[in-house]
Amino acid sequence: MHSLLLAGDVGGTKTVLALVTPSGGGVRVVAEAQFENRGYASLAEIVAEFLAGHRAAGVSRASFSVAGPVIGGGVTLSNLSWPEVDEQAFAAELGFESVRLVNDLQATAYALPFLSSGHLLTLQPGRGEALAARAVIAPGTGLGEAFLVPAGNGFHAFPSEGGHADFAPADALQGELCRYLLDREGRVSVEDVCSGRGIPTLYGFLRGRPGAREPAWLADELAAAADPTPVIVEAALDTTRPAPLCVETLRLFASILASEAGNLALRTLATGGVYLGGGIPPRILPVLRGDEFVAGFRRKARLTELLSEIPLHVVLEPRTALFGAARYGFDLASAVRPPTPAPLGVALP
Repeated sequence: MHSLLLAGDVGGTKTVLALVTPSGGGVRVVAEAQFENRGYASLAEIVAEFLAGHRAAGVSRASFSVAGPVIGGGVTLSNLSWPEVDEQAFAAELGFESVRLVNDLQATAYALPFLSSGHLLTLQPGRGEALAARAVIAPGTGLGEAFLVPAGNGFHAFPSEGGHADFAPADALQGELCRYLLDREGRVSVEDVCSGRGIPTLYGFLRGRPGAREPAWLADELAAAADPTPVIVEAALDTTRPAPLCVETLRLFASILASEAGNLALRTLATGGVYLGGGIPPRILPVLRGDEFVAGFRRKARLTELLSEIPLHVVLEPRTALFGAARYGFDLASAVRPPTPAPLGVALP
């Protein structure tokens, strides 16, 4: 049982915990559960409930991917009001030998070399260099960015807080959006307009433009929703009754995501590929599959040709950060050497 590890992916909305063991080049899931964060006052409460519900007497180590910067072994979760989590203090509270924290996007990056074709949807095949930098951008509740660089014969992953960098408009409509938000907020980050919490902001901006019309049924649904983002996304993708204002919102969101993904590719020279992670991209595939999204990714003036050669993928495996955290916990992440592609893990029924 010494190889048993408690792995977790702590996002802004939900937390996924799993008991895992090493398995070849990946990990095997022994038990898994998902928790809605709004029902708990701390990560410790979730972990205690999970451990109480599983036979975990042999587990004494944990590794969590967390939505926030890990500084000095501690993290204040970016989109939660939970208390700060510290590795040493949390290990003592759990009675564990060790607890390790890793930024969620860094964990995702650690897992990239192990993703098989079944875990990805390729939007642009590009050329792709095997031993070259790779980058991941992940819109979920917030917006995360990270990158993976060659290290010897493998890779090393680095976190970033690029999602909190300034928003750079890429066209006239985005420029109008930026001015609208600057007048209201004084500063606009990329996350403000390219995340789950940013989608209602885009909707509100478009609804206020001349000629915009909001159907009464949509106004009622939005007023009744605790979170308007799913309502907007579903109304945009509804093939039987699409709401034009929601369709325009999703197109604006996708155009911002495409431009920022291209920016990230340039910043990290990610000729090994750019990966769209997080919870939103797999939900909006009809928008991302179009030529318009890839064109927005490539549109970088003199460097358009370079961007056209960079592979662009959507990560379909929702547990990528969880498996990356597990690898980090097993001390396999310092010099990751990709094995023959194989599934990252197998969830038990």
